[in-house]
Amino acid sequence: MSYKKKHITINEVNEPMVAYITAGMDNSFYNLLSGVAPAMFSTDFDVLNLTRQGLPKNVLTSLAKKISLTLQELAVIMHISERTLQRYDDNEVVKTEYAEKAIELARLYTRGQEVFGSMDKFKRWMKTPGYVFRNETPISLLDTSVGFDMVLRELGRIEHGIFA
Repeated sequence: MSYKKKHITINEVNEPMVAYITAGMDNSFYNLLSGVAPAMFSTDFDVLNLTRQGLPKNVLTSLAKKISLTLQELAVIMHISERTLQRYDDNEVVKTEYAEKAIELARLYTRGQEVFGSMDKFKRWMKTPGYVFRNETPISLLDTSVGFDMVLRELGRIEHGIFA
């Protein structure tokens, strides 16, 4: 009888993890990065590899539209001139550091949507000056990794009802 219990436990452990990973993931992250197949995101290592490969310009511009950023705002966040960004062909892969910023933006906006319950509410919050950010807008802080961290920490406070 104890063998049977162990056997059942072993079978439970040996179930494919893909089902659990896929079921637990939020599709809004994938939707923000349209043009990239969701199958490419089964694990964090898949996202890591995608970041290293880079993203096509059309994925970046689509992301900007979905999160209501102008091309100029996107360029500032990515530390690229607007003109240089415009010069890329739509399907041309942009540098890795830009892909990394785009993925961070998608993660941030996905997290914001979870906390605020709607993408529209989060987008409005991102463009509203806040006391905690010394009357700067959260979006204006995203040109640095420290700024990203500050915005993410504030989302955590909001989620737990700790307002500044």
